[in-house]
Parts: sequence; structure tokens; C-alpha cells
Amino acid sequence: MKLLEGKKALILGVANEMSIAWGIARAFKEQGASIGMSYLNEALQKRVQPLADQVGADFTVEVDVTNDAHYGSLAERVKKEWGTFDILIHSLAFADRNDLKGRFADTSREGFKMACDISAFSLVGLCHSLKPLMNENASVIAMTYHGSQKVVAGYNVMGVAKAALEASARYLADDMGQDKIRVNCISAGPIRTLAASGVPGLRKIFEVVEEKAPLRQNVTTEDVGGSAVYLASDLAKGVTGQIIYVDSGMSIMGF
Repeated sequence: MKLLEGKKALILGVANEMSIAWGIARAFKEQGASIGMSYLNEALQKRVQPLADQVGADFTVEVDVTNDAHYGSLAERVKKEWGTFDILIHSLAFADRNDLKGRFADTSREGFKMACDISAFSLVGLCHSLKPLMNENASVIAMTYHGSQKVVAGYNVMGVAKAALEASARYLADDMGQDKIRVNCISAGPIRTLAASGVPGLRKIFEVVEEKAPLRQNVTTEDVGGSAVYLASDLAKGVTGQIIYVDSGMSIMGF
């Protein structure tokens, strides 16, 4: 029997075929899950819909997490399509490129607010609006990065936003645990995604991982997808409030 047979997974954050969320979607489909996917706007729908068709998604839905109305409309759509569901994937992050290029002390107020709103508060907002539709033993999984814990050159305000995301996941794990809903994060190593392209010096980071990480290799979206399958499945029904590193061991190195 497949690990996610009979489970329904709502995946937010697929932008193109390089997205971590897309690697998760494919892994989930291989393990028997039904898929629902979001897109940010009509322009991105043109990229997302063909991918949704590839995995036989039950539906796609527009979700802009800066728009309060979209939280309610998403819940209504999920209820209409599925009634209830089992898995929420949060793979959403954004920061102004200007706030990634300069010195961290020069971060703008608006840039700080936007990065934390889209990258961190959205997890809280989604859990609030979707919790009534989540089945017992449901799993919420958010994507993070080690720049939340240690300084990574060029990550700047996104590191702060990811730290807020991880703290939010812990508080949500405690809050939603009484409803038997689990909340965890996957901290993936650097992957060549659309979002990562905005981080200065990314090529150097890949080189460092290949040279210094215990496994001497960068990770792939397939690697992250496999760990997401575990966290979404009943194999991990005793795991919540955790950050699972999928980074070839880079995070354990002390240099």
C-alpha cells in the first residue's frame, strides 16, 4: 500500500518545474495522494496549470497570501472540492531583491514587513482558516532554510522571516496539537529554484556544500519530496514542532 493512499494534500508554492513544492507534489502523487495546488495570479497560472495536469490535480486555486479575502475563499474552495483534507504544504516566501543585495542594517521597514508577512504570517493565517477542514492526524509542513539559524551572506531579511516561520511552526504545533494536527518544517539545503535565484552569491553556496557537507553533494527537490512524504504519512504521527534538515548534513558543520 502506498504511504499517502487516500490522503488529500493542498500544496501552496509551486511556481515552475524547479520548485521545491513541485518536487513534493510529484512525490505525493507517487505515494497515492490526491493533490490540490495554488497559483499566485493569472500570469503564474499559465505555468502552474500544466504541472497540475501532470499530477492529475483535483483543482487549482488562486491564493495571494497578502490578500485577507483569499484565506476565506481558499477554505471555501477546499470544502467544496474535498470537504476535509489531510496535508498542507506551505512553500511560500518572498523578499524585495533590494533588501537582499545591500547591508542588513539598510533593510527597509516595508521590505521587512513584506518578507515576514508573506513568508511567516501566511502559515498562521492558513492554519487559522483551514484548521476546521483538517482531518485528525493531519500534517502541516512548511519549507525553511538554515539561514534562519546562522548568518548566510545575502540572505538578510529572509533569514529573519524564516526564523519567524520556524517559531510560528512551534507555537502552531502546540496550539493545533489538541486537534491532533501536526506542524513541522523541512529545512532544505540550497536548491536552484526561482526564489533562490534572488539570493546573491548562490553559486558559491552550492560550491561550499559540495566541498564541505558530509555527503559532498547538493540536495534535490526529490530529496525534499521524500522527507515530506514521511512527515505527511502516518509513519510520523508522533512527530510535531520539529525542523527536519534535508541538506546533506551541511548544518552540522562548525565553520
